[in-house]
This record gives sequence, C-alpha cells and structure tokens, in this order.
Amino acid sequence: MTPMPRRALLLLAPLAGCSVLPDRPFQETRRFSLAPERPRRDPASPRAPVLLLRGLRAAPGLDARGLRLAGPGDQVELEYWNEWAAPPAELAEEALRRWLAASGIFAAVTLPGSRLPAALVLEGELVRLQAEPATGLARAALSVLLLREGADGQPRILGQFLPEGTAPIPAERTREGKPAAADAAAAMNAALGAALAALERELRGVVR
Repeated sequence: MTPMPRRALLLLAPLAGCSVLPDRPFQETRRFSLAPERPRRDPASPRAPVLLLRGLRAAPGLDARGLRLAGPGDQVELEYWNEWAAPPAELAEEALRRWLAASGIFAAVTLPGSRLPAALVLEGELVRLQAEPATGLARAALSVLLLREGADGQPRILGQFLPEGTAPIPAERTREGKPAAADAAAAMNAALGAALAALERELRGVVR
C-alpha cells in the first residue's frame, strides 16, 4: 500500500472530528400574504373628501417578518421559517389603503407624493398582530390618528382610534402544540380585516 503523503494527512486532520453534512434537513421558508379584502366596494358620494394616508408604522417587535405566536406572560415566539411576504406594517398599510378606498367614505385615498389635494390625513401604527394558541384566537390592533388640514396650514385632530379585531384559529395543532402556520396566518388575516372594519365604522361616524 502506498503511504498517504504528509500534506494530505495534514489537510484531513481538522476534519476528523466533524461532518461535512448538515445536522438537520434543509427547511424551506414559507411566506404568507397579509391582505384582507373588504367584502364589496361601495361608491363614494360626490362630496366625499380626499384622504391622504401618510403611513402605518410598526410598533416595537412588529418590524420582523416572522409570524408571531404569543404565549402566557407576554412571551412571544417568532416563526423564522414561516413569515410574511413583506414587513407586516407595510402589508397592513396597503390593506388599509385598499379597504378605505372601497368603503365609499372617501373620494380617493392617496399616498405621500400625490398631486391630488387632500382635506383629511390619516396616520397610524400597527400595534398588534399575533396568534395566541392558548386562547385559540388571533389578534390585530391599530392606533390611528385622523387630521384635518386647517386654513392656516396647521392640522386639527378629528379623532384618535384604537380599532381591534380577533378571529378564531382552527383547533388542529402540530406535534409541538402550535397551530399550523397556514392556519395562524389565515386567522391573523381575518383579525386584521376585523380591525379594519372597526376602523371604518369609527371613521364613518366622524367624516361627514
């Protein structure tokens, strides 16, 4: 037998105690949409105001894409292999814009940079979006401020709203006792839709 060259032995020595194969199988990341839709589109009246949607910020902890599972004691677990298709506040803002545009309350819902003058301004924050396996519910909540541009250029507060929504999570669980990711995402979509519906009702009572 031909002895192995010394150079080859030196190269193999660091690999003697480890494996080049991964110790766990590859897990593909699953991405979910967050896009609740209003059931129907209502026409706006000829006198309906134009609304400028300034944006929807993310509360601390809601800037990550992973699905949030909340447990007892305010403990939150992020599902790193199951995430939203984009940061949840961005998706919630687009869902809010589409929902209000379909509500009939406003002649149009514009974004910053639009040349269309707006009499009202809406800004806010996504403060909760999570599934709670212990309660069997998904929860969503917003903090929203409605402003009117005054004649002097100074905004006037018309209302501050804290709409919330919940939706049930199917009872089926994985081996780890968690809801299936698709079920949790669907429930959070429904919870956000309920929060947007609650916001619509409050805005309808303020905007004339």
